[in-house]
Amino acid sequence: MKLKPITFNDYSKLTPFFKRQPYRLCVYSLPSLIAWSTREYQPYAAVVQDTLIAGAEFTVKKENRHLLLPISRNGGHSPEQLCDLAEAAGFDKYWFVPEDYIETHGRNRLESCFTITHQKEFDDYVYLTRDLTSLKGNKYAKKRNLIHQFNRDYLEKGRVKIEKLTASVASECIDFLDKWCEQRDCNYDEDIDLACERRAAVNMIEHIDMVDAQGLIARVDGIISAFGVGCRLTDEMGVLHFEKAFSHIKGLYQYFDNLCAKHFFNGYQYINKESDMDVPGLARAKRSYHPVMMIRSYTLTLR
Repeated sequence: MKLKPITFNDYSKLTPFFKRQPYRLCVYSLPSLIAWSTREYQPYAAVVQDTLIAGAEFTVKKENRHLLLPISRNGGHSPEQLCDLAEAAGFDKYWFVPEDYIETHGRNRLESCFTITHQKEFDDYVYLTRDLTSLKGNKYAKKRNLIHQFNRDYLEKGRVKIEKLTASVASECIDFLDKWCEQRDCNYDEDIDLACERRAAVNMIEHIDMVDAQGLIARVDGIISAFGVGCRLTDEMGVLHFEKAFSHIKGLYQYFDNLCAKHFFNGYQYINKESDMDVPGLARAKRSYHPVMMIRSYTLTLR
């Protein structure tokens, strides 16, 4: 079995595998899987009968090469089948294995084939959609106050324009992203997580018209000052892949986050806001919205 690099040109061919995929970690969104392609990290895949075998190769940290759980239109794969597939593909580990896969098959059974390790930095934060759209209760009082201030200082004065994110505004959106990264001191070494995320965001922006994703931008005084991209993950869960806003505009992030929740995720019970990549500031921001659950991520390494 030989895996080959995948790009946005492969999107339509791979889409059928993701229409009923069951996994609730954000990496199992096809637009995201393809977008995360950098100098360091490259997605690969192969179709074997009715199953998509996907993984990643690394340029520098070659020891991190891994597979994802296979995605089949005819059900899941047992631990024993995972072992056979890994050996056939020439990989020794799976990344991003959701906790519910382990619970379904049992640790004892999995540990007969694999060593199980928790990937805490890739645990996903999940929220009730109704919480992020309504922001009801004392725990969201500060968020509501900031939105009120933003409405008073910007919206009511006609200083804000919301638009659909399309590839036609890609250059403006990337300019915004570069300014945002300057504010956050992103490291442009692409083997660093935040720099890899920037590259993935650029990939998504440039190709958003080619995928099943929704995007919004917010212009403040005519300048793009926030953008967000949301996708379907499962029948009950959507995923907010990218969401950035200038921090110096008071209340903009809180306003825009609430807008994205209402615009992207109507009909979904849950919103997945991805992981914190072990970045303390990002973890604090995600916790401040009170996740209803965490989707834990694990590695399975062949014994």
